[in-house]
Amino acid sequence: MNRRELLKNGLMAGALSIVPFSDVFAETKIGSADLEEDLSGFKKIKLGELELFILTDGYIHEKNIDGFSPRANVSQLKTILRDNFRSDESIDMAMNLMLVKTKNRLILLDSGMGIFADERTGFLLKSLQKAGFSPKDITDVFISHAHPDHIGGVVDKQNNLVFPNADLHISKIEHDFWLQASIKDFKNSYLKTQPEFLNQIIPPIQNILKTIRPKLKFYDLKNALYDHFSFQLAPGHTPGLTVMTISSGSEKLMYIADLIHSDVILFPHPEWGFSGDTDLDIATESRKKLLQQLAETKTKAFAYHLPWPGLGFTKKESAGFRWVPEIFMS
Repeated sequence: MNRRELLKNGLMAGALSIVPFSDVFAETKIGSADLEEDLSGFKKIKLGELELFILTDGYIHEKNIDGFSPRANVSQLKTILRDNFRSDESIDMAMNLMLVKTKNRLILLDSGMGIFADERTGFLLKSLQKAGFSPKDITDVFISHAHPDHIGGVVDKQNNLVFPNADLHISKIEHDFWLQASIKDFKNSYLKTQPEFLNQIIPPIQNILKTIRPKLKFYDLKNALYDHFSFQLAPGHTPGLTVMTISSGSEKLMYIADLIHSDVILFPHPEWGFSGDTDLDIATESRKKLLQQLAETKTKAFAYHLPWPGLGFTKKESAGFRWVPEIFMS
């Protein structure tokens, strides 16, 4: 796969324009500033005493339908898309981020595409501004995992911290995996067929992790943080993918990050997997386990890649599940 094909065909969500840092800095990159349409925006909601701001970083336009779910029957997958009034030639994935305002913290869940943005992504900072905040206001960034569309926004193209006053948090398993990652770690992934692609994305991820190390903290999976946050691993998409439960009073919301990438495909068929999963078997196990947990507890979920604003509930249905989006009147 040549450089142009790498730019056009994202093999993991968020990797539409991943190239080594030297290439990123050496060439003129199409960015959100060049797009006539402004895709930034936010939505404010409440969770108990907490104020939550859902921010958009844009969306990912995936044309690789045949590889989207590596274990899917492609004909059946396309039928599902058509039956849900979706195109069967591409899949759009939202990029939903959340800002949580507590009494004394301002916590961002993931950081968007950042330095890796293409013309449809990279709108987080503008969305943040529209919500009334600046990067200097952020006290913490909770990173769910180290894929480019989640960690690319913590540094700028000069390796400066975008959120200079923030502590950055990540799973130690995730951190350690990427610092030593190589192609052999993807033997149970669709990505094993794309060694050039892996060689393109691993060095920049490692560079980011090394750059932010002085500000980095690791999640404590046994204890709550800042009274409102608890963490659990959901390995498979990456080894240290971390989902987060936000609690305030009697209300709860689970941020499931990249547990799932399609409302109409992977809820009914979690076993089909996703092209960006590091280990398809482990990812499927985690996906089924967490979806079952959400269905049984009727806990509201917030998802990074499901249709805006990414809020909804999970219902058990026949052999799989169904996503029920939360309804808003404004």
